[in-house]
Amino acid sequence: MTTADTPSAPFTELVNLASRLLGAGVVATNEDTFADAENLLVAKPAEFRPHTFGHKGQIMDGWESKRRRGVSADQPHPTDQDHDWAIVRLGVGGAIRGVIVDTAHFTGNYPESAVVEAASVPGHPSPEELRAAEWTVLVPRTPLRGDTAHEFAVQDDSRYTHVRLNIYPDGGVARLRVHGEVLPDPRELDGLTFDLAAQEYGGVAEAASDRYFSSPHNLNAPGRASVMGEGWETRRRRDKANDWVQIALAGGGEALAVEVDTTHFVANAPGWADLIGFDASTGQAATSQTPADGEWFEILPRTRLQPDTRHRFRLDVGRPVTHVRINVYPDGGLARLRLTGRLTEAGRAALALRWFNAVPAAEAAAALVDAGLGTEEAAALAAARPLADPAAATAAVAGLQPADGPDGEHSARRRSALWRLLGV
Repeated sequence: MTTADTPSAPFTELVNLASRLLGAGVVATNEDTFADAENLLVAKPAEFRPHTFGHKGQIMDGWESKRRRGVSADQPHPTDQDHDWAIVRLGVGGAIRGVIVDTAHFTGNYPESAVVEAASVPGHPSPEELRAAEWTVLVPRTPLRGDTAHEFAVQDDSRYTHVRLNIYPDGGVARLRVHGEVLPDPRELDGLTFDLAAQEYGGVAEAASDRYFSSPHNLNAPGRASVMGEGWETRRRRDKANDWVQIALAGGGEALAVEVDTTHFVANAPGWADLIGFDASTGQAATSQTPADGEWFEILPRTRLQPDTRHRFRLDVGRPVTHVRINVYPDGGLARLRLTGRLTEAGRAALALRWFNAVPAAEAAAALVDAGLGTEEAAALAAARPLADPAAATAAVAGLQPADGPDGEHSARRRSALWRLLGV
């Protein structure tokens, strides 16, 4: 763990799965008398205005519970296990790589310690169902300091949909951030065209030439930019090169259309832009260096841009793409980049295998039963994870019991279920 006024851990470069822009929300808490638990997810940093009092005391920009008391005059203090909690629905399910518990401006009223847990509960569970779920500790009970952003790296490849913040015994936390990698349920994308570059489906701005004024992660953020600061803007170039952002897409796909949005960039929009693509499914790795001839291919030729304008272009790429790089000439800013498309069979299969390996065993088995496997078969295949590739998945299915008879009835049904769920 590290503590700092400004978050600095590498995981902060990943998507905030607890962003309200992605659909996150506080679904339950046992206590928020002083300040609403919903404040935990506010996007902007916490503020403090001294001597601003409401009916419940100093107004705090965060979640604050009331002071706990013991059970009697002889035992006036809370026990070591007494605590308050808040459950957060993540905007999108994913693998959690780090958590920030920020006690900004809470100096005499911060918790003594905290625990962060996570659970995977598919669908739209009620608060009662969430409280009864199986929770995994991501951050064990750790002492907290006042007015500090506590950064906790997480080593867990499982996919989660909810987190629970427990504070001991009471007190206030300003903000909660949950950074990680989006892992969408592939069944929800079947047959759809969608924004392959979008954060909510797993797109990641993984490299950029410049992030002086604002983050390249804004390019594929949800919704439209409301001000210029919600886009990506570079410093002014004084050489003859150009700026760029590279985005890893949600999965290998067929790109059908692109939108290059310069909304709010009136005097600092790029003059031109082009879009190039890369297909990592061939076994090569996309790098942030100048691409060698033949590795990257043209998606959109260098095209004139207008300030404060949404530019839309139909595409005819003719080959799969897993990564794109938007080049702007010579510098400037973009509000958003959208890449409408659909997953290829191989892209869908790769995404499905990542998801299948990351969900809890019971959830994986239930999905297999829905696809057509028997209960015992599904449990056995879920226990065989992780499946490294389609060949490993096929081999695991071939080893299921009971063995096939002469008619091949079991093999055909099992192969059909595997194709229906994983596309392999």
